[in-house]
Amino acid sequence: MSRVQLAIIGGGLVGASLALALQAGAKARGWQIVLIEPFAPGDSYQPSYDARSTALSYGTRQIYQRLGIWPSISERAEPIAQIHVSDRGRFGAARLSAADEGVPALGYVVENAWLGHCLWQALDKDVISWHCPDEVLAMHNLGDGYRLTLKDGASLECDLAILADGGRSGLREQLGIAVTQRPYQQSALIANITPSEAHQGQAFERFTEAGPMAMLPLADNRCALVWTRPGADAERLAALPEPAFLDELQAAFGYRLGALRKVGARHLYPLALVEAQEQVRPHLVVLGNAAHSLHPIAGQGYNLSLRDTLELAESLLASTAPLGELACLQGYLDRQRLDQQMTVGFSDQVTKLFTTGQPLLVAGRNLGLLGLDLLPPAKRWFARQAMGLGPRSV
Repeated sequence: MSRVQLAIIGGGLVGASLALALQAGAKARGWQIVLIEPFAPGDSYQPSYDARSTALSYGTRQIYQRLGIWPSISERAEPIAQIHVSDRGRFGAARLSAADEGVPALGYVVENAWLGHCLWQALDKDVISWHCPDEVLAMHNLGDGYRLTLKDGASLECDLAILADGGRSGLREQLGIAVTQRPYQQSALIANITPSEAHQGQAFERFTEAGPMAMLPLADNRCALVWTRPGADAERLAALPEPAFLDELQAAFGYRLGALRKVGARHLYPLALVEAQEQVRPHLVVLGNAAHSLHPIAGQGYNLSLRDTLELAESLLASTAPLGELACLQGYLDRQRLDQQMTVGFSDQVTKLFTTGQPLLVAGRNLGLLGLDLLPPAKRWFARQAMGLGPRSV
């Protein structure tokens, strides 16, 4: 039976980013890293109108610059030059701009397939090997590491296991790691949209009586729609013929981008705030959506996970203790705790505030949006949160 230093369970964007952040230091230390992923990563990027995308904060750009792959990511990263926040049918609005913040962009929107392609191409095959397509069926605590039982029948031992297999992690449940879950009683409808007018790098956060929506700029003058609605209504919208769907979306969003001409495949995701009650154990780290899964409207989930990933990599490479020792892993979590608490709290409060129909809170949020546009210190704080530069800069 083979043994490696690190096994990353989940080779998606978070798992691959951790492997990239570790690989130079791992090579110097003679570590071997295994990525275990059920879906085979593509060797070549295939453009698709319906590609899912992720909003990367300016702080995330800085991380990927440090890791040396931002030049390749930026080839298909659409910059967010402005963010327009508004409340449908009311006077409150706020506008954030990259120029005002002195940065080239407030953030970027990148197709997941392209981001994954850039990450996988940058991995050093002398240090990082793949078990793919494959998955871990069971994990057994050895005291000094874990034994992983793989679907293909093989077993693998590791000094440190990283659980990065997503928000519905079966292994997390198998290990007895409890989660705190707060359903939002909403679903996110995700789709790509083509407007008749150029988006010019504008992102829109629009709050309506039935739930918030975001329209984010994508390459090829597409926009990524995230439309939050009560579950039954989201299902109704997903099933509408394209003309009827575009009519309802147009009525809710307005004509800031002209007429909405095309919608691609529509996908629904039930929404909840999910947090693992344990993120570290001896020889185990829970990372990414398996650690915390946020409402998408504030666009903070992946960016927080990437900051966790960088801090974990730096902690492991700076430690002289045996790999997987709890003191090192707990130190990582202690350093990230404030960032996690602030980001989760910011995302949750924004979601609650802008999904309520209570008249006093509606009036308050409109005054808040108006004040945000008029008060530079408040506007700058909000902009730094949106850019992923909250408790500490990268």
